[in-house]
Amino acid sequence: MSTTYETILVAREDVLGIVTVNRPDKLNALSAKVIAELTHAIHHFRFAKGDEQVRAVSLTGAGEKAFVAGA
Repeated sequence: MSTTYETILVAREDVLGIVTVNRPDKLNALSAKVIAELTHAIHHFRFAKGDEQVRAVSLTGAGEKAFVAGA
């Protein structure tokens, strides 16, 4: 995946897509930007050419204190 995001990290390991909310200083709190980037990344895994092999997506949070704060 070649898109660069400000608030998330995206990777692929074989058939697994991995999306990490990357705002540990803010306890990975959701914002409009985070939600928009998550939506774009998931849409990419679902519909983009070249990632047809992805069968599951793991959503995780960076850091050790919180998966996602708020919401």
